[in-house]
Amino acid sequence: MLSTLYTDPRLVALYDALNPFAADTAFYLALAASKHRVVDLGCGTGLLACELAAQGARVIGIDPAHAMLQIARNRPHADRVDWIEGDAGALAVLPPADLVLMTGHVAQIFIDDSAFLATLKAARHALRTGGELAFDTRNPAARAWDAWTPAQSRRKIAVEGIGEVEVWLADASESAQSVIRFTTHYKFVASGNELISQSELRFRGQDELAALLNQAGFNHLEWFGDWDRTKVSAESRELIVIAR
Repeated sequence: MLSTLYTDPRLVALYDALNPFAADTAFYLALAASKHRVVDLGCGTGLLACELAAQGARVIGIDPAHAMLQIARNRPHADRVDWIEGDAGALAVLPPADLVLMTGHVAQIFIDDSAFLATLKAARHALRTGGELAFDTRNPAARAWDAWTPAQSRRKIAVEGIGEVEVWLADASESAQSVIRFTTHYKFVASGNELISQSELRFRGQDELAALLNQAGFNHLEWFGDWDRTKVSAESRELIVIAR
């Protein structure tokens, strides 16, 4: 089941302010610069998909969250993107792609290996010969969840039409198979109302990811530990892979 982060319109309205154009966006735009047909799987509110379309690619944006796609369809250049409300199953009926992307740590929402492997296989099937899959996930060695406390994560954002919102993370706990459960709190300053969303994410290491990618048919893997394309190290906060 999707977290209310992606399905509650009141929280979806905050998504872009919390996740603006950043180094990851620039990384994927550069990767797609020479690609003709690109699929953004888990496209969310469509920021990257629309930037890719503006760059000249033929883009298909796929996401299971209706509320996210409502925002995506109203962005500049949204008319150049084909939007599909669905999941990786939609890849089976699409023309072969040059590039499939899964950005914003979306790979971590797949708790079960079987579900993630099925998605990787679907992506492999959707690619033309020589096509690439690229995605990112947080490196479990960096233990990002240790900082998911109110004291370390609290911040305020200003959202047009909504006003100031205070956001923080709490209650992070680790369970079996490196699954982290946590809550995200949103306090709307003007009204004093507070919403709480519960989430869980799977943290897979590089070896686990490589094994799943190999099972899915990807034999050439290029890894980076940050958006500047530095190699993976023990200190890397990201695991970014380009798979062929």
